[in-house]
Amino acid sequence: MTELINLSLPEQQTREWVSSVIVKYNFCPFARKEVESNCIHYQTSGATSIDDAVMEMLEQCIELDQLPERETTLLMFEQGFTDFEEFLDLVDLANALLVAQGFEGKYQIANFHPDYVFADSDDSDAANYTNRAPFPTLHLIREASMSAALDEYNEPESIPEHNINLARRKGIDFWQALLENCKKPSM
Repeated sequence: MTELINLSLPEQQTREWVSSVIVKYNFCPFARKEVESNCIHYQTSGATSIDDAVMEMLEQCIELDQLPERETTLLMFEQGFTDFEEFLDLVDLANALLVAQGFEGKYQIANFHPDYVFADSDDSDAANYTNRAPFPTLHLIREASMSAALDEYNEPESIPEHNINLARRKGIDFWQALLENCKKPSM
């Protein structure tokens, strides 16, 4: 197993977040298998412009095409897109280019941000923590794998509702502390 100390800061913190938030609290019921199979690729990006970021996202799609053993990619932006609205502009362009470059139906993008706020939601709603991560992140997901996993899952439409209810039950202070704990340096 890779020691966290040898990884970039974004990779360390994102791996910790995936383990201690996403898997532990079952925000994504399919993540545990991918973590245990070591099929998640963590890519740190220094991109600060939308153009550079989407080009890197497209490169990651090409790598997913070339590496079938890689199930999914988390593309973390170390320096750019700290402003949530700018990040949403990136997400919009990334989705448009996914279609334009022929990746529609092959990959889909989930997105996470330290300041994520759902549309029509208040910043203080604990449910926002279901999409908050240590760094602005584009998650590239193989659609065929997601479809297969959803076919095997009883009532997949209940996943978001479960996550929102859990987040609100635990409260904003709980999730904020957990996210901050993911940012502590490894020893």
